[in-house]
Amino acid sequence: MFALVRPAVVSLGLFTVLLGLAYPLAITGLAQGAFPHQANGSVVRVGGTLVGSELIGQTFTGPQYLHGRPSAAGSDGYDASASSGSNLGPLNEALAKRIQESAVALKAEAGAATIPGDAVTTSASGLDPHISPANADMQAGRIAAARGAPVEQVRALIGRHVEDRTFGILGQPRVNVLKTNLALDAAWPKRQPPPQ
Repeated sequence: MFALVRPAVVSLGLFTVLLGLAYPLAITGLAQGAFPHQANGSVVRVGGTLVGSELIGQTFTGPQYLHGRPSAAGSDGYDASASSGSNLGPLNEALAKRIQESAVALKAEAGAATIPGDAVTTSASGLDPHISPANADMQAGRIAAARGAPVEQVRALIGRHVEDRTFGILGQPRVNVLKTNLALDAAWPKRQPPPQ
């Protein structure tokens, strides 16, 4: 009997040490050495103060900021502990009503004839840190008015923050909301006089 149990116990111990300790430590060490920024959550700091992560969306409501995608994560949105979509199907009346109301409000605010889809729909995780360049450009007028900045300069700043497809083929061009808002704060830290 012991002859049958001994190999099982030795194998359990060996694989526990190998796969439960050695492998995770090696991968963590490799990640910290090769990609420390990404391995530590891609955190963004301003003057030593943590302001967020490049990978997790957050709520911006002021008129002087880019607004991210709507979020269904948690009751107020962007709650990482409740990350998920709404799970409402395309025929759900509540979803259709919310999208319609959001589109009407955005059209009135931006004076736009069409609204980008990501401006009124939530992402699967509810924590998407990016918006489409069209969504960001649609918001430039509101941001410029709130900051007292020329709209062309706001559009140019947003244009400089458009990230290309990953490896040139994956995903779509996108704008990181947090990084762009930090650039807007750096460019126009206080409300400027209205452009002449």
